[in-house]
Amino acid sequence: MTTKAAGRGVILAVNISDRKGQKKHDVGKCRLLRDFGIAGDAHAGTPTRQVSLLSQGSVDKMTAMGLKVGYGDFAENFTVAGLTLHELPVGTLLKIGATALLRITRIGKECHARCEIYRLVGDCIMPREGVFAEVLAEGEVRTGDEVRIVDAAPDAERA
Repeated sequence: MTTKAAGRGVILAVNISDRKGQKKHDVGKCRLLRDFGIAGDAHAGTPTRQVSLLSQGSVDKMTAMGLKVGYGDFAENFTVAGLTLHELPVGTLLKIGATALLRITRIGKECHARCEIYRLVGDCIMPREGVFAEVLAEGEVRTGDEVRIVDAAPDAERA
């Protein structure tokens, strides 16, 4: 497995849902479309939240609270091992597989209504650690593909 220090991770699951309000399920592979998101995913098309990612470490935190969760249960499109995604700055570029390129646009999200996970354990990780991105370059993404940090926040002001 890859490490955070190497700036590399691996896709553990590719999750989509056919309709909003429906649980995401692991499909093993997908096609990322520029300025849109994942072909066939009901949540694609939102300008700054085209794709969602969650680190396996974030899922593990919820599991440690006694919650039995699987890939896609937090509505993430990509479950990633080896990177602590929510610690990356907005603007970071991530290359996935051979050609897909994402730019992180947002860390966390506002939950207007408490989700089922929150009701079960009194907490949910997505509002703090869910990562959202836009698609800059198209490509196919599969379970097992490498996720590589290309540039940590190239658009951010550097000290």
